[in-house]
Amino acid sequence: MMLESLLMHYGYPALIIGTFLEGETVLILGGVSAKLGYLSLDWVIACGFVGTLLGDQLYFFIGRYQGKAFLTRRPVRQMQAQRVFQKLERHQNMFIIGFRFIYGLRTVTPFAIGISNISYLRFTLLNILGAAIWALLIGLIGYFFGHAVEALVGDIKHYELELLAGIIIFSALIWLTSQYHRRRACSRIDDEDKHDPR
Repeated sequence: MMLESLLMHYGYPALIIGTFLEGETVLILGGVSAKLGYLSLDWVIACGFVGTLLGDQLYFFIGRYQGKAFLTRRPVRQMQAQRVFQKLERHQNMFIIGFRFIYGLRTVTPFAIGISNISYLRFTLLNILGAAIWALLIGLIGYFFGHAVEALVGDIKHYELELLAGIIIFSALIWLTSQYHRRRACSRIDDEDKHDPR
């Protein structure tokens, strides 16, 4: 009952904040919550759209006005930004629409696009389209994941805490793995700088 009350009172604001900061995990949890009947799927998708759109618009602006200074202090982000610039040269429009689906570049991409010469209006229009596609697909994935679990175990309301906890733990493991790889990349860059004869 406490979970139901929390979701019904804070679920939608939490979705906007969560998709603003992170993304997939929060929206998948929103989709599962819609399957459990605590939230409306339409509003879950709408909140995911608003959160991710606002977040990436902000990162674009930070990139435009503070990007180069930010990257010079962060060598791993600089390497990721270089990959973004390469992709922008080849498939600009499609890459801007679909960058949310590319693991490892999702956060740095709007930031790097802000550094590039792409106009604010063009980025915004393509970003709106990409945010809508992403919110719809990820929200539905969460919803149908709830359906799949229900088909396997029966009434998922009996296992709702375990299900939500499992998604959170799985996502935390992915995040920790990505942080580990990022730190290793930083260490490698530091070692290369130390051994650079220049």
